[in-house]
Amino acid sequence: MSLRKSKSNDAQIVRRLMPELDTLRGVAILLVLFFHGFDRTTISSFTGVARIFSLVCIGGWSGVNLFFVLSGFLITGILLDSKDRRDYYRRFYIRRALRILPALYLLLILLAILPRTGLFEARQVGWPFLLLSFFYLANSVDLFGVPAQYIPLWSLAVEEHFYLLWPTAIRTFSRRTVTWFAAAIFLMSPVIRAINFKLGNFANGYHTWLTADGLAIGAFLAVLSRGSLAGRSAMRTFSLGCMIGAGALFAFGTPLGIWHKSACFGTALRPTGINLFFAGLLAATLLLGSSRWSWIVRRPILQWFGEISYGLYLIHMLAFDFVNHWIARFAPEAYAQLSSRFGLMVLRFILAVALAVLLAFLSRRYFEERFLRLKDRWAATVTDLPVTSSAMEGSSQPIRQTA
Repeated sequence: MSLRKSKSNDAQIVRRLMPELDTLRGVAILLVLFFHGFDRTTISSFTGVARIFSLVCIGGWSGVNLFFVLSGFLITGILLDSKDRRDYYRRFYIRRALRILPALYLLLILLAILPRTGLFEARQVGWPFLLLSFFYLANSVDLFGVPAQYIPLWSLAVEEHFYLLWPTAIRTFSRRTVTWFAAAIFLMSPVIRAINFKLGNFANGYHTWLTADGLAIGAFLAVLSRGSLAGRSAMRTFSLGCMIGAGALFAFGTPLGIWHKSACFGTALRPTGINLFFAGLLAATLLLGSSRWSWIVRRPILQWFGEISYGLYLIHMLAFDFVNHWIARFAPEAYAQLSSRFGLMVLRFILAVALAVLLAFLSRRYFEERFLRLKDRWAATVTDLPVTSSAMEGSSQPIRQTA
């Protein structure tokens, strides 16, 4: 009887709303914040708890990988569920533009103005970088001989390239073909990174073709979660398989240098292992979020961070720059010791993150929301129905997701 009750409490894995994914977004943005907040740490000067904490923060760069896996899953799901709509392209691109572009272009305006005020001496942003970023090329500025002057924008460029290309693939090919396509991208990405490394290029670079496997495995899960992984047992097997695969890759790859970007093996396969782990984590989160144990993955504070994660990701480096400026101005001796005094680094981190969170919250509430409210109005068409007969008869409803 208890078994029946447990099963009855389990909802469909992929649902209209999946609030547990905001928890993962919250985890991802916190990883990035801690990575950038302690990136000046000289670990050798710390001992004990401070050293362990600093070592953990080094891995925070993987938060971007988690964002990619989530984005691949959510965007592919949105596209699959609206594939038969007459307004497929128009609806998708209008909604994406309203979600992404206002905050991005506001940031570019700030980057054009603030470094010229004298409050951000360490942040010099030139017009070539701003122009390339305007056209979603912040991850390819090296190809134009332009320095990357605001690092967070590289991942947004990767996402924009995904938005430009992936809708056509979903619209054109069958789900089976898209599944194989996503799997091929995931498998080929480490090969491309290895070739790039052997050619003497910066194989841990930010080019889309070097970082596409996170998006690909998220897309792979999105397709299969609407087919062979729709059942809880199959999804559980997938989650466990991904995590075991990631663990095995790092265990067996340790002697081959998987932990070091200076080694070909590490450059090629370290992102693969991380993306595998996050795909398994995403699958496990979906399982928990659709069960009676959903409270485990629906943590209000993490969900709140997830809701403001986009603006927080965009602005957090400027917040660190601002705090750095005032520390250097009024306490130059303390600023010179930042990388060797853990307490000072913690204080700097708290001040900068508090400022970044406040700005991200205000941006979401009073700026981004104004555009988000326009999504349904601007993307509306004369008929809001899919072209398939089953949908016209009202027998199916696409799953609504947020990304």
